[in-house]
Amino acid sequence: MEKLSYSASDTEKIAKEFAKTLKKSDVVILSGEMGAGKTVFVKGLASYFKLDGITSPTYSYLNVYGDFLYHYDCYRLSSGEDAVLLGLNDYFGKDNICVIEWAENVADILPDGVKKVKIEKVDEKTRKITL
Repeated sequence: MEKLSYSASDTEKIAKEFAKTLKKSDVVILSGEMGAGKTVFVKGLASYFKLDGITSPTYSYLNVYGDFLYHYDCYRLSSGEDAVLLGLNDYFGKDNICVIEWAENVADILPDGVKKVKIEKVDEKTRKITL
């Protein structure tokens, strides 16, 4: 399914609707170029679960919100082995939801059945979100 977003607020609303489909143990991979709105999408997911304080985990690799929403940024990882050495895969399949930015960098350790979200820049403000 494709949706168009014309603002960060729209992206958050689309994510909040998508969050209704998630269950514990789900792994969601977000793809899109830098600045596409991946972290904004995570803010929308978090708002559905009544969590706040969402920031990009670029320098920490993983931010945990409410011990329920695990938000990864694998941009600086070069392989799944890097993620394993950091223990990032330890949270897959648990009583939480894992959302991974730059998942293509760790594709070899992702579990089966991941949910995919692609965010594409159409122009400066418009995004095409494929769920």
